[in-house]
This record gives sequence, structure tokens and C-alpha cells, in this order.
Amino acid sequence: MSNDLSPAAVWPAARVRGTIAVVTGRGERAPVYERFGRRLSSDGYTVAIFEADADAAASWISDAESVPDGPRVLVGSDTGAASVLRVLAQSTPVDAAIIAGTPVDVSSAQPQDAERTACPLHLGVLDSADARTEHVAADAVPDAADLAAVSVPVLAFHGSADTVSPVAEASAALDSVPDIEIVETIDGLHDALNDQTHRSVAATIVLWLERLRGGNVHEPIVRPLRQGATL
Repeated sequence: MSNDLSPAAVWPAARVRGTIAVVTGRGERAPVYERFGRRLSSDGYTVAIFEADADAAASWISDAESVPDGPRVLVGSDTGAASVLRVLAQSTPVDAAIIAGTPVDVSSAQPQDAERTACPLHLGVLDSADARTEHVAADAVPDAADLAAVSVPVLAFHGSADTVSPVAEASAALDSVPDIEIVETIDGLHDALNDQTHRSVAATIVLWLERLRGGNVHEPIVRPLRQGATL
């Protein structure tokens, strides 16, 4: 664990509805999540980025003096997702977690950009030197017994066309999490938070966070009264 618990970047919300600490994945630095951070902060959620350090993220977001009222949520993508699951299994005092592109093999090489996203803007970000770093050793997804100890709701995103971590294998690895909702991005690739469907993913996250704020993440706040066209 790093001695420095400060986030690498923060996008503050003007009127805070909750706080999110993001743990980056393989080779990722804070700029990879700028679009994600700005979007969620505009909806009232402060977003802090921790570069491949789930322990620092968990310590920071658990500190009542650093984080105001509202849900405290850990977010992890790729190997960051595995690290978030590890700290959750250790009973980290947070309210919920969001994971994306959960890895099935952390020993494999860093994914190629074309395997990660089909979004042209995100590809441009990945191509910039300040957004990337060398691959470092990472946590594997905890075993079933440890995942069964996770006591908070978990929202998981996974691309249906993810070749880095196939969705069927990733879903099977997450089966032991007691309270989990898995959302598939149709034709999506590995970087589910930043792929072509990033707007829909962000909207899904905000709806989930608002339910979390309401006290029951499973209780709808909005629902359709009518669907489909009428002739």
C-alpha cells in the first residue's frame, strides 16, 4: 500500500450527492478517466482517481474527514476491478462498488487498444503518453469464499464482445458475490466505462447511485407506465 493516500486527480461536484474513488487498471493513469469523472461530477458525485492502488482508494474514501455525507463507492476497471473486490472482501467500510471489465487472467499481457474500445475519442486518449504507464503486477479476482464475504451491493459492467475477458467467464467468476447486478454492454469491448456506450453506462451508474442514496438500490425510482408505439 502506498504511503500517499492522495488521489492522482479529483473532479469535485458542486453539491455533493456522493463520492466515488476509481482504481485504474493495467497501464492506466488518471487522464484515462477524465471524461468519466467530469460526467459523474456534473451529476453531483465527486470522483477521485487512484492509479492502481485500491488500498489507498479504500483508505481515502473511508476517512470521514476527507469525504462528505452521501454514499461512498469504490469503482474499478480491469485489474482495478479485481483489486476493488479484494478490499471489499476485507470488509472495507464503503457503501457499494462498481466494477467493469473484471479480468479472468491478470497474468496476460496488457490489452491492445483495439481490444479495449471502439470509441475514437477514447482511442485518442489511450494513445497519449500521459495516459499510460508500464504494466505492473495486479491482484487476481478473489476466490469464491472471499467474494461471498462482500457485504455491499456491486454493479458490474461487461462488454458482450470483450475478448480480453470474455463475459461468460467473468460472470461465472462473480457468481459468489451475494448482491450483484451485471449489466452487459451490447457489442461492447473491454473498457466498459469508456467504450462507445459510455453515455448509456454513465446514465445507468447515475440511476443506480440515486437508488443507493434512497436507501435501497433495488427499489426503482422511475418506471415506465407505457412502452411501445400505439397506432
